[in-house]
Amino acid sequence: MRRLALGLFASACLLSPPAIAQNTIKVGVPMPLSGPAALYGDPAVKGMRMFVEETNAAGGVLGKKIELIVRDSKASADEAVRVSREMILKEDVQFLVGTLTSAEGPAVSTIAKENKIILIAPIPKTDQLTAEKNLHPYVFRTAANTTMEGRSVAEIMATWKDVKKVATIAHDYAYGQDVAKAFVDHIKKLRPDIEVVDQQWPKLGEADYTPFINAQMAKKPDAVFSAMWGGHFVTWAKQAKPLGFFDLVQNRVVNGGEAGSVEATRALGPDYPFGIWANTYDLASYDGQPEAHKKYIERIRAFTNENPPSTWPVTTYVAMQFLVEGIKKAGSVDSDKVAKALLDLTIDTPIGKQTLRASDHQADRGQFYGKMVKGADGSATMTEVKYIDPRPFM
Repeated sequence: MRRLALGLFASACLLSPPAIAQNTIKVGVPMPLSGPAALYGDPAVKGMRMFVEETNAAGGVLGKKIELIVRDSKASADEAVRVSREMILKEDVQFLVGTLTSAEGPAVSTIAKENKIILIAPIPKTDQLTAEKNLHPYVFRTAANTTMEGRSVAEIMATWKDVKKVATIAHDYAYGQDVAKAFVDHIKKLRPDIEVVDQQWPKLGEADYTPFINAQMAKKPDAVFSAMWGGHFVTWAKQAKPLGFFDLVQNRVVNGGEAGSVEATRALGPDYPFGIWANTYDLASYDGQPEAHKKYIERIRAFTNENPPSTWPVTTYVAMQFLVEGIKKAGSVDSDKVAKALLDLTIDTPIGKQTLRASDHQADRGQFYGKMVKGADGSATMTEVKYIDPRPFM
């Protein structure tokens, strides 16, 4: 009897993990949670956590609960690859949703391809991620890309009729290179009279932007496209403002990299370079916002206990929406079946309908652009808000 009991106990122990796994959908999340990139990475993870709580409370997906396995990628391609591979091999994650920088995204995409596991990238923008030479069945992007951003900025700057000389500053890696090229190509098309007089390329993680700022000021541009982002934007803006950089160009700066996000405005406070134009993925309120967005803002405000609520949770919330709707459509958690279900899938997000195109696995994700002015609380707030439809630029 004792042997029988031990045998039954051993069998139960062997069967327990698979039984648990069958009732759980594990999603691996490689995301920067330390360093300058954590300014965006930390709130992005909160958006996923809220979505998972809501979904699980409603019964889960196909009768299964979602479990997030989160790892700090440290904004490093090597570390993102390491933790992603570890989550696949040791944690048995079935999907990956994450990465933030344009160095991490393409690197983790290769891991997704090797392991035939879906990666949905909610933030990396480099065109290289879903370029034809790199595209494979398991990589999808729900963020805007560098072509969309660069061309959107050019559309804004082209309307400034007295601007004849422009400059760019962007980090010397995939995102910076790609977005600056998209801007330059499009501004030359829209305004052949405009001359690009300077381009600065600090390394990612640069601590002292002063030499780059002084070099750019010496070229006396009329307007500047900056692709500084996250904590890098905060550092650059704090160093540029006392040097008179924004005064020189009369605040005719369009800053990509979500410099209009709550995270950036909150981090800089009264040191924000008021008067520049910037972009963001989300706003607490805007004209014509759908009812779904109002309800989302109420929920994320309560979930994070922040007012105004963070900008970045919506990026991962939408990515998780696509994943779950793909699973539902496929009726399976098999990566090949879900990948096919995601092609040309249209869903209702907090900011309206979005589609993942079958041709390049890219969502038609636009952004808000506006002029940043000092608000009642002393921090920057966005005015003259425009949602720029990305579809003409895709």
